[in-house]
Amino acid sequence: MSGKQNWARPFTQKGVMILNGLSGSFLRSAISFGYIASIAIEQSYGYIDGDSASLGELCCLISALTRIPIKQAFAVTGSINQYGEVQAVGGVNEKIEGYFRLCQARGLNGQHAAIIPAANKRNLMLKQEVIDAVAEGLFAVYAVTSVDETLELLTGQPAGEANNEGLYPENSINFKAISPIKRDF
Repeated sequence: MSGKQNWARPFTQKGVMILNGLSGSFLRSAISFGYIASIAIEQSYGYIDGDSASLGELCCLISALTRIPIKQAFAVTGSINQYGEVQAVGGVNEKIEGYFRLCQARGLNGQHAAIIPAANKRNLMLKQEVIDAVAEGLFAVYAVTSVDETLELLTGQPAGEANNEGLYPENSINFKAISPIKRDF
């Protein structure tokens, strides 16, 4: 690779390890079988990091598993840990403003939104045009703390909370995600 480093691979692997850890934790509550554990360092806060897409990646995976569509007018950024908690990411202002400019160019219609980690709220210093669009109801910024909260925003359906036996309500996203897996075991 003559002088170029392939930096994307380690960060991609890191994101996959986090997703594996979370999905393993999620599935253990539904079925009892042997499992494989993975260890990943949650955030490194380097100039370039690859796990800020892990929240969006997991929501897409759950959408594919459940066949529940997600809103395409939403942008998502956030790192997740193995418990489904959303963690802060870098460049949140730039990410929101970049998505806002794209939406503005295509025509804001009140359906566009950015989902960010709640931990990043204190870092927000958005341009006045974004603040004005939010005030006018043309654009929204949602701050989330969990994967379940994000799924509810993206789908408009309840994620569902496990009861003491690890079972989810029948019409919840989590129930729909686990049902096909339980059926196979």
